[in-house]
Amino acid sequence: MRKLKLLFLCSGNSCRSQMAEGWACHLKGDVIEAYSAGIEKHGLNPHAVKVMAEAGIDISKHYSKTLGDIGPVQFDYVVTVCGHANENCPIFPGKVRVVHVGFEDPPKLTRDMPDGEEKLAVYRRVRDEIRRFVETLPGALDSGQAESNE
Repeated sequence: MRKLKLLFLCSGNSCRSQMAEGWACHLKGDVIEAYSAGIEKHGLNPHAVKVMAEAGIDISKHYSKTLGDIGPVQFDYVVTVCGHANENCPIFPGKVRVVHVGFEDPPKLTRDMPDGEEKLAVYRRVRDEIRRFVETLPGALDSGQAESNE
């Protein structure tokens, strides 16, 4: 059976889309070929790496990339995980289906917090919300059950 090619698209490919790619590879790697990219490159968020490692998923080798860095892939689905990516989503050739499932932005939510448990708690909450969404894949994409947490 051919794996679905799924792209998680975010503003900077630093946090939410990276976590989604990590979860998809870990939980759904048998049915989904997961990618992530950003409208821009913002670098890999170290707090995202830390909270994913706590969940047993190593994304430390991931890197921030744009669609141009991925190259020509015929995606089946593009999941925008933030409002900015949804509003600025490029046009994809072929039969790709774009679905928006927004998640809150941990770096923005924690911008004024010192590093520590309070900040990590926000990252963990969003990490767990993304996991719950990825667990519903690929079924939720076709059934219209995808919903936004933004």
